[in-house]
Amino acid sequence: MTPLSLELFTGAAYDVERTQYQVLAGLKRARDAFSKNYVYPHLGRLVKLYKTLNTVLERSEAFRTKQTGEITGVDLEAESLIYEWPELDRDQMADVKELIRWSLPHVQDAIEEGRAVYEFVEDSLYVEEVGIVPSYVEEGYMMVPDREQDVLHVMRYHLSIFTNADERYRSLRTVHCKSVPQPGVDLHPSSVKLELMEENQDLPNPATYFFDTEEVFPYERTMLPVVKRRLMRHLHEQGGVA
Repeated sequence: MTPLSLELFTGAAYDVERTQYQVLAGLKRARDAFSKNYVYPHLGRLVKLYKTLNTVLERSEAFRTKQTGEITGVDLEAESLIYEWPELDRDQMADVKELIRWSLPHVQDAIEEGRAVYEFVEDSLYVEEVGIVPSYVEEGYMMVPDREQDVLHVMRYHLSIFTNADERYRSLRTVHCKSVPQPGVDLHPSSVKLELMEENQDLPNPATYFFDTEEVFPYERTMLPVVKRRLMRHLHEQGGVA
């Protein structure tokens, strides 16, 4: 089914009760995922939706004027609406905004459930710096075991830093290198690092990080997204990047 998005809320202008049902159904799907310790993609989507709905409430009237015409979207960074709404009269727009106000506490509750799962996963993680960590850590490798499949996933990461207005942002891009079977006995991360250095000589002494947990979590929908954010925070805390 289609995930919750801003488009859904325009339907409130024509059928409020039906739209409320769709919102609750979408939140139930997210909660069901959280109950299985799935973080991705529901938590990020809900957080983005919550911010977007608040932006609509705060700024919609300022943009619905004769000069600006229809709203054509929401740009959170620029704090402007750029979404294309259907033609709505005053009563219909009031219904949309009322549905948003009704939805926000429900969305917030679901977000808190997702955050609890995220924090539980993150708290259970530990990170090991494999070998000597070089001064250049914006690029390197990360290793993450998949305990459900008994494999070790190896990824090359690249950390980018960019500035927008007066704020700095960090973005982590990863490329999957290989998956190493490790049934029963774990490979030592240092031996895997040595193989990587032989296979990819453009990084003679790559920054390499190994993540693990005593718990068993889904890899794609939980471990990987949490580990990527944890690595960004680890690099920041270690003072390697701004």
